[in-house]
Amino acid sequence: MSAQSRTNQLLYQAELLATLSAGDDEHATARQMAQEEGALALFELALESLLREVTEHARLSEHAWRILLAEDGVNLAELQRLRDLRAHPESWLHWLVAQLERLHSDDGAARRTAHNPAMIAVGSPVNLRKQLLDNLQAAKREIGALRETSLEW
Repeated sequence: MSAQSRTNQLLYQAELLATLSAGDDEHATARQMAQEEGALALFELALESLLREVTEHARLSEHAWRILLAEDGVNLAELQRLRDLRAHPESWLHWLVAQLERLHSDDGAARRTAHNPAMIAVGSPVNLRKQLLDNLQAAKREIGALRETSLEW
């Protein structure tokens, strides 16, 4: 399987996991949290696969996103483009890195939703599943453009 095919496969699997129904039994909340965190983990694998893919010509020995997307990371146009994207607060990559930091923390990324009828809702926070799907779509669009740039090299 090519690096591009693997990236596509991981993005597809993350999307599939994020769209699965959690059901409505006593394990539904735990199942939804597992699906959300599993989809995030697949999204992280897809990011590293993408980094391997777009830096193929540089023959790098390391493909960890924390290393390659660090400000003092390898100086490649594709990586700088991704670093710039990561720095933009509205970008999918900025969102993903923040979620991955949460995923790797002791608290995890998924949250239980409070179902307390006595509480007054002041706003409706966008759930992680919706954010995942939105950011997966944004990533796919950006990855297409990044691949075109990478092919020019």
